[in-house]
Amino acid sequence: MSDNTQAAVHEEAHTGPVKNPKQLLMTVFFSFVVPIFVIIGLVLYVTSAKKPEAGAVNLEQAIEARIQKIGTIVMRAGTHELRSGEQVFKAQCTNCHTAGLLGSPKFGDTAAWAPRIKTGYEALLTSAVKGKNAMAPQGGGEFSDHEIGLAVVYMANAAGGKLVEPKAPAVAAK
Repeated sequence: MSDNTQAAVHEEAHTGPVKNPKQLLMTVFFSFVVPIFVIIGLVLYVTSAKKPEAGAVNLEQAIEARIQKIGTIVMRAGTHELRSGEQVFKAQCTNCHTAGLLGSPKFGDTAAWAPRIKTGYEALLTSAVKGKNAMAPQGGGEFSDHEIGLAVVYMANAAGGKLVEPKAPAVAAK
């Protein structure tokens, strides 16, 4: 009698909550169906918010945003008003050269400009147009190379240089 009792207890200890095939089928069915319904419910919940269709709010702006240009080309007339060295300095150079940022020589600092002035106008212009150290190239920007040259002469002469302003380039006749 004790052997049967021990065997029954031992067998019960190894069995799970599923006692028959019907319970097994129900467990398998619900382990697949319930998660599917939960996922469908979550998808419906997330997508149920009323969102305007693409371009429905402002169709013209939406179309322009989708077909926007990658780059632009600016065509300038060759006869724009020539700006002076001081105007170019105030518009382009003053940010760094007034405060001496990133190792740039301060405006009017004779000691800092003296070795640079000794290299001559062409070397100074090349450095300004092509860039040097932390200074970005200025050529091809808002100002022409000639206007950058006028700014170079303005800064160098403010520091005691005796550079002559370059002559304006001749406008090609048609």
